Amino acid sequence: MAKDKSSKQNKKPNAFVRFFSNAGKKTAGFFKGIAYEVKKVTWPTRKQVISNTLSVFAFCLAIGIVIWLADAGLEELLRLISKGS
Repeated sequence: MAKDKSSKQNKKPNAFVRFFSNAGKKTAGFFKGIAYEVKKVTWPTRKQVISNTLSVFAFCLAIGIVIWLADAGLEELLRLISKGS
């Protein structure tokens, strides 16, 4: 009988109990780490954001025009090829 008591005392709790006993500590540490990292971020100024946004719009517009011209050119080329046959 003495053996049964010592084996019960040395037995680890099940995985569910072990997971949730440490989950609160791990979650709190995770969010503290996020807060620490956000404080280190160098945020852009309003002027930089507007400048970068306009640059992206201009680039997208330019790429759109190139694709549109390529599409129109290839369409015309296929039209000429199909008329010739």
